Amino acid sequence: MTVDWSWIADHTDDLTTLTVNHLQAALSAVFFGLLISLPLAVLAHRVRPLRGLLLGLSNILFTIPSIAVFVLLLPVSGLTRTTTVTGLTIYTLVVLLRNTVEGLDSVPQKTKEAAKAMGTKPLRTLLTVELPLALPVIMAGVRIATVMSISLVSVATYIGDGGLGQLFTDGFQRDFPTPVIAGVVLTLLLALVADALLVAVQYVLTPWNRRRREA
Repeated sequence: MTVDWSWIADHTDDLTTLTVNHLQAALSAVFFGLLISLPLAVLAHRVRPLRGLLLGLSNILFTIPSIAVFVLLLPVSGLTRTTTVTGLTIYTLVVLLRNTVEGLDSVPQKTKEAAKAMGTKPLRTLLTVELPLALPVIMAGVRIATVMSISLVSVATYIGDGGLGQLFTDGFQRDFPTPVIAGVVLTLLLALVADALLVAVQYVLTPWNRRRREA
């Protein structure tokens, strides 16, 4: 299997556009997934009877085949980016919700009691104590959700909005491997770069972990 480098050189603009569209769809899904999962995770952490229900529902949504999700959304949002992002957001929920709940559970009870003893209100305790301490576990979920979303964007090709996945369709239809190889390589690079950037973000946001390792 050989690569036609002249084709890649002639389609640099198209590859750049598809890469940007691919990344936008994936990151949008993770962003909306976080907006939904954070309050639900806090609710599941605070109200234990709801924990199993919310996690169970997210697991059920995750078992639905990705193509089926996009098809079910078509009557509602049509062949649009909204369908792509909504479908991907559904898949991020199971990872983000579970990791956020586990992160909040990992915060030592004595730490929360100390904050309460100092007169800190529950909301402030959540924002300044619990979420920061839960951040490493939450960020692990964000990393998984981001890489997963980047890989799943290609499935949206079946509804006309698959980012780099369009290269797969083009290559298979024409029995021309170069677009397929380019799409695979670019998708892999996007996932690796995004994951590395998130590791850097976590490193910056958790200075206490750095000091602990140095000690």
